[in-house]
Amino acid sequence: MPQGDKRRRKPAEYLLEGAWPHAVLDDHHGAQVAQEVAARLRRVIEEHGWTIVEVSRWTGVDRITITRVLAGQVWCDLLTIATLEKELNVDLWPGRNPGNPPE
Repeated sequence: MPQGDKRRRKPAEYLLEGAWPHAVLDDHHGAQVAQEVAARLRRVIEEHGWTIVEVSRWTGVDRITITRVLAGQVWCDLLTIATLEKELNVDLWPGRNPGNPPE
C-alpha cells in the first residue's frame, strides 16, 4: 500500500484550527482516528485522576509513547491501542461506544 506523504506528517500536523485533540482537522481519516483515540485516552486519564506514569506502569506502554499519542505526535499502532484498552478496561477505538470496552 503506497503511503505517500500521508504518514510523513504527524497526526496533529493535519490540524486546521483549534488545539489538539479537540480541533478541526484536514480530511485525513487516519489523523481523525488518532485524534479520537487521543481524546478518549485523555478523558479516561482525567476522569480517574491518573498520571501518565501510572498508566505507563499499569499497561507496560512507555510513558513517552503515551505522551506523544496524547499530543498527536505519533501514529498509535494497533497493539498499543489494544494494550491500553485491555489494561485500563476502556474503549479507545472510534466507532465503538466509550465505556464499552472490548471483552
